[in-house]
Amino acid sequence: MMSGTSSPAGVSACLLAVACVFMLGNGIAVRVIAAPPSIESSMTPLTSTVTDTAQKGKAPAGQTASKASVTVGSFAKEEGTRSKFSPPDDWPAPVNDQEHRLFTLIDVLEYRPRTGGSQGHDDYRWDIEGWYGGDYNRVWFKSEGQKDTAFKADYDVDFQLLYGRFIQKYYDFQIGPRVETQTFRGHNVTRGLGVIGIEGLVPYNYDFESSLFIDQNGAVSARLAFTKDLLLTQRLILQTRFETNAAVQRVEEFTTGSGLNNLEFGGRLRYEFRREFAPYIGISLDRSFGETATLVRQEGGNPSQVRFVMGVRAWF
Repeated sequence: MMSGTSSPAGVSACLLAVACVFMLGNGIAVRVIAAPPSIESSMTPLTSTVTDTAQKGKAPAGQTASKASVTVGSFAKEEGTRSKFSPPDDWPAPVNDQEHRLFTLIDVLEYRPRTGGSQGHDDYRWDIEGWYGGDYNRVWFKSEGQKDTAFKADYDVDFQLLYGRFIQKYYDFQIGPRVETQTFRGHNVTRGLGVIGIEGLVPYNYDFESSLFIDQNGAVSARLAFTKDLLLTQRLILQTRFETNAAVQRVEEFTTGSGLNNLEFGGRLRYEFRREFAPYIGISLDRSFGETATLVRQEGGNPSQVRFVMGVRAWF
């Protein structure tokens, strides 16, 4: 049996116990206010759980884990896409500028019939050039010659083997040796020359060639040649041709005087059955000047002539 009176401390303790039981039974959280941290503890650096776990490839639990998994997943997806579309190691480079090629152009290969009133006999002429190499370094070969009984009497043949270096679009600097041979009345003379020149070759537009020659005896000469293609149709093309030669010294055995030696101007109309093969007809006007004209007359030639030509132009 309880006594009629109770102490105030006992009553307060009972009420506090009942309140705690009630709150715990209804799931109400109890927050305990702790003392504020000291200065030393507030200076301690915080470590990001997301950063640490993402670097290890693992995501933390809860909402932070979800965000980390999205970040890590995007990195993995990007790496997979990059690996999927990367070219194999054995694929060639997008621009193949190291491949070596061979190109040959038979620009002139023609027959010149003897016309009424002209001297000499039926003659012929050729002008062939080409190169082997890449886009920057090439070996050029050139051969030009003719049998022209109305001009220089018999045969005139030369061959060049040059090193070519790309200097700008369509243009090569060239240097190398040249051998020239002439035959007149069974007598043959040959000389070697050094060549320094520039050539520009633009298909279906123009071909420009400028060369300086120095022979083994120090004689200096030069040549300038220019051809231009005029497209009348896609297959019918008119080629105009200009060439001139000059020399500093007089070299009689090669029918060459000092000064301007000769001028040639011609037109050749070709039809390209295929781009690589085209027969043509045309006309060529040749004239020598000064000392060269005198030497041609002494050898029984004609320093001025007009010749009809027919031939084939090809490249491969």
